[in-house]
Amino acid sequence: MRPLGTVILLMLQEKRDILLSIVFGFLAGMTAVGLFSASGYLISQAAFVPPIYTLMIIVSIVKLLGITSALSRYGERYFSHRATFTMLSNIREYVYQKIEPLASTILQHYRSGDLLARIVGDVESLQNFLLRVLYPPIVTATVFIATIIFTTFFSIGTAMIILVGMLLLTIIIPSLFLQSQSLIDQKIRQTRGDLSSEFTEFLYGYKDLKVHQQALNRRSEIIKTVQTYETEQKKAHKIQLFNESVLGFLSLLASVVVLAYAGYQVTQENIEGILLAMLFMIALTVFEQTAPMALVPHFLQQSSQSAKRLVNVWKHEQVQEGKTFINWNINRAPSIQVTDVSFKHMEEARPALEGVTFDLPSGSKTAIVGASGSGKTTILQVLLKLQPINKGNVTFNGIDFQQIKEEDIWKNANVSLQSNDFFFGTIRDNLEIADINASDKELIQALQNVQLSHLTLEDVVQEKGANLSGGEKQRLALARLLLKEAHIWLLDEPTSSMDAITEERMFTRIFEKAAAATIVLISHRLTGLEKMDQIIVMDHGKMIERGSYEELMKRNGYFKQMKDLEKEIFTS
Repeated sequence: MRPLGTVILLMLQEKRDILLSIVFGFLAGMTAVGLFSASGYLISQAAFVPPIYTLMIIVSIVKLLGITSALSRYGERYFSHRATFTMLSNIREYVYQKIEPLASTILQHYRSGDLLARIVGDVESLQNFLLRVLYPPIVTATVFIATIIFTTFFSIGTAMIILVGMLLLTIIIPSLFLQSQSLIDQKIRQTRGDLSSEFTEFLYGYKDLKVHQQALNRRSEIIKTVQTYETEQKKAHKIQLFNESVLGFLSLLASVVVLAYAGYQVTQENIEGILLAMLFMIALTVFEQTAPMALVPHFLQQSSQSAKRLVNVWKHEQVQEGKTFINWNINRAPSIQVTDVSFKHMEEARPALEGVTFDLPSGSKTAIVGASGSGKTTILQVLLKLQPINKGNVTFNGIDFQQIKEEDIWKNANVSLQSNDFFFGTIRDNLEIADINASDKELIQALQNVQLSHLTLEDVVQEKGANLSGGEKQRLALARLLLKEAHIWLLDEPTSSMDAITEERMFTRIFEKAAAATIVLISHRLTGLEKMDQIIVMDHGKMIERGSYEELMKRNGYFKQMKDLEKEIFTS
């Protein structure tokens, strides 16, 4: 389905309000035409100075049409805007439902600033699809058709002129405008995404840019992008003004043509002179309805580009829709089997994992070691279903993990990643992510267990934990884990920023808490692995060794070489 097709389907969920807005819009347009045509006829009649009572019916009609026009316009505005805001809410919900399953991989393909511009700016742009693209042509066409039918009772020639004007001003001219609008609108959206991305990166990387004396250079690049964006916006605005001016001029020209034709017909006595003002006012009023058509090409192109940019976010991703899952809930540590698993990141030639096979018995403690880039973290991501495998199989207690929801795995797991997220708020807010029902006593105890007793629950945590040290971030992340009961512990370098003494204490806490759980520990350091049940050694995406600490040391293989090298570095 084309991107705008999705928007139309979401819009049709509010078909009642849309239909009512069209009905009221039609009434508002027709009462306006009737009001001015009746006024023209009234003026012509009054010119003959008839008795006042002979004009009372027309005067009453004019008053009635005026009141009806105002009420209809209010109803049209009310229902069209209510439909628009509800449609916008539906689109936001739909976009979230589409991108939420892609949260773990989406930033591999899109810069965060560009993604923000899409899900905020592009979604916001789609509010114009109903009000500025779909609604005006429907109302304008229905008002024109009704007016043409009404006019044929007085002058078929005038009706034909209005018909030609309608085709010219509602179809032909806007179609020509669309061609000139498409390229500039596409550039504006691309530049807006680039600007959002560059500015986001500038803010997050400001300290590093300052240290390396590159802040001014990057600032200059952003200013250039801003200037480009402003230039393109001005160009688009000029095109809109030109379109409005052309359509406005042609509307007046069409009205003048109607006046000239009707005037000629009056001289030929084919039309009564008393109808001349009425026919001119009909033309003048009905052609005013074409004013919104000047903006249709711009907003059509804008909506089309916005919908396309949004759909492209999830279009090529593997989102499992309509798949049935089992209800997976465990009350003891599971066994995990990884069989011939391979995985390759998009646009990368070398696989991140290749033919990896191992077993994690229930309640076992497993360490995965290897050089940077060897695939250790990818294994963790696969176990959490954060990355889709290209080949092989993973089972939990003999159940294919493709039949298990990601949420069920996460619910039963305690996870510490290399980079843990902390949110603006308080220490309490960031701890309650693990257990919203935890008491203050439990929260304070968790802080004490990770040697963060100097912090209080009301201490402020800045965005991304900017006011915490690397070690404090890791310990706060571990405090979360200690608050949650889980049968699977997946730890990726959980103590890499801690000193040796603190690290040993943290591992003691972890193994006490997770004594009966299945633990997977990813580590660069090889100290303290003697207590692990098994060690898996990775290199360039392949598992090259596996066994207990004693077995690997006796084997005198890659692990032994790594261990000897580590000793040599620390003793030299």
